Amino acid sequence: MNTATRNPLEAVAINAGDPFCLSKQKHENIRKLVQASHRSFMDVDGVLPWQDGIDLSLPPKSDNTSWIYGTPYWDALGESERRELLWKETARDVSMFIWLEQTLPPLYVGYVNTYHERLSPEIYEYLMIFPKEEVIHTLMFRRYMKLAGLNLFAPPSGPYAALLAKLPTLHPAIGILWTLTIEWAAELVAMSSTQDEGIEPLTRKMFHAHHVEEIRHITFGRRIVEGFFNSASHEDQAIVREQFRPVLNNFIGLLTFNPEIAAHLSFPFPANVNDPDVVRSIRTSPNNAMLNARRFTEQRDWFVELGLSQ
Repeated sequence: MNTATRNPLEAVAINAGDPFCLSKQKHENIRKLVQASHRSFMDVDGVLPWQDGIDLSLPPKSDNTSWIYGTPYWDALGESERRELLWKETARDVSMFIWLEQTLPPLYVGYVNTYHERLSPEIYEYLMIFPKEEVIHTLMFRRYMKLAGLNLFAPPSGPYAALLAKLPTLHPAIGILWTLTIEWAAELVAMSSTQDEGIEPLTRKMFHAHHVEEIRHITFGRRIVEGFFNSASHEDQAIVREQFRPVLNNFIGLLTFNPEIAAHLSFPFPANVNDPDVVRSIRTSPNNAMLNARRFTEQRDWFVELGLSQ
C-alpha cells in the first residue's frame, strides 16, 4: 500500500488476544443486553398495525423540528407545503436508518468471522444478535416508506462512503464508534421530533418500537468504545480522536439540513440550496442551534468525556 495515502486509522493496533479488552463489569452489561434481546424482539408483521395505513394529512413530526422552522423560508410556505416538507424530512431520516442498518450486518458478522476465537461468549452472541435486529429494522422501514409513498434519499457519498468501505479493515472499535455515532444521533433526532400528541400514529409507533431495540444497540456501542479508550495506547487514542472530530462536526451539519430535499419536493424549495451561505444559515439558525443543543446533550457529553469532542 502507498503509505502516502494510508488512512491514519489503519495504524491503530488490535490486541492479539481479545480485540475489545472490556472490564468484567462491561462484559456483564453486555450479557444483560443479550438476555433482554432474547426476551423482547421485533417481527415485521406484528410490530405495527400496518392495516391501519398512514394518514398523510397528519404531520409525521412536530412543526418546530422542521429543518427550516424559525427561518424566513418556513414563513414563505403555505400549510400544505409545510406538511409535505415534514414528510420529506422524515423520508430522509428513515432513509438514513435504512442505508446504515443494511450496512451493519456484513460489518458485524465480519467481526465475528475474523475474531470468533478471541471473543467472549457474550460479545460473540451480541455481535450476532445486532445484525439480526438491524435486518428487521431495515425491512420495517422499507415497508413504511412504501406504504407512505415516500422515495429514498441517496446513500452517503464522498468521505462518508469511503470511510464506511474502509471500516472492515480497521480496529473493530473504530467501526463500532462510527456506526454508533450515526445511529445514536439519528435516534435522538427521531425521538425528539415524533413522539408528541398529534403526530401521525403509525409513524409515532414505528419510531418508538425502533427505539426500544436501538437503546440496546447504543448501550453496546458505548461499552465497546469505552473499553477501547480504557485499554488502547495513548498514541492510538490520539489517532482516533484526531480523525473523528472533523467527521463528527460535518455529520451534525448534514443531519441538521440535507440540501437533497429540494429534489424531493413537488414545489420549489424556498431557498437556493446550491448556495453554501444559505445552507450554513439554515444549519446554524437559532431554532436549529436550540434543537441540537437540547437533543444531542447526552451524546455530546459522552463525546467530551472521551475526548472525541470539545
